[in-house]
Amino acid sequence: MSTTPPVPGIDANLLTDNPALYEARFPDPDRLAARWAEDCLRRYGPPGSRVLDIGCGTGRDAAHLHRSGRTVIGADLSDAMLTYARARHPGPLYVRADLHGFDLGQRAFDAVVCLDSALLYCHTNEQLDGLLTSCRRSLAPGGLLVAEMRNGAFFLGRTDLLSAPTADDFTWQGTAYRSTTTLSVDRTAQLLRRRRVWTADDGSPPVEQRSAWRLLFPQELRHVLTSHGFEVLALHDGPGPRTDPPWREGDQPSGATDGDRMHLVARLAVPFHP
Repeated sequence: MSTTPPVPGIDANLLTDNPALYEARFPDPDRLAARWAEDCLRRYGPPGSRVLDIGCGTGRDAAHLHRSGRTVIGADLSDAMLTYARARHPGPLYVRADLHGFDLGQRAFDAVVCLDSALLYCHTNEQLDGLLTSCRRSLAPGGLLVAEMRNGAFFLGRTDLLSAPTADDFTWQGTAYRSTTTLSVDRTAQLLRRRRVWTADDGSPPVEQRSAWRLLFPQELRHVLTSHGFEVLALHDGPGPRTDPPWREGDQPSGATDGDRMHLVARLAVPFHP
């Protein structure tokens, strides 16, 4: 019996529909993203240990935070991801929630963690407001928002990631997968659009998927966070889990926001009057 995952249609997401394949494509055996987030929590000291990992994906980061002694809820919109997380990365409670707007209890968390550009799936101002309103409702006074994402400022005058398609390949469970990715900037919508075509050597037809991230700029992000009652404690381009070189224990945040990644720590100000 073949263990090759079913091939979705156009605009389906081959990786998020197949979480084991996602982890094979983006391995993080050292749990670098979760360790970076845990370092931020220790450095800036939320009022307690209750953490929401919004956009938790496969659950590997939520599980690491759980093993670090925190009480963790992992939330995602993908049922496939949640099912996988419960089976492969137990410990946290996993729930279905939309990051554009969620209600998991008032003041139910001491920190909200949002990794791997999940925040940038808020494509519109309304969606971003919905996320930050939900975070504000969910956080205890003094609670932290910790996020890691692409940096919109990196694309001002740069074409490093836009000049040509990029190709990647890897093998999982005996099937070789190859992807060709093209990025483009939609300046009107302020989006980084991605077109990715997957092929596999198992005879399945090519799969095309399209997605996009909001291009947020550092001062823009500061402004919107302040308008939602957050005090920005750190906003920098690295080091972080996806920078080159990557973050290591003991690294201090840079004072710049010029690189292709942006790292955020913000505290819910007390009192807040919208």
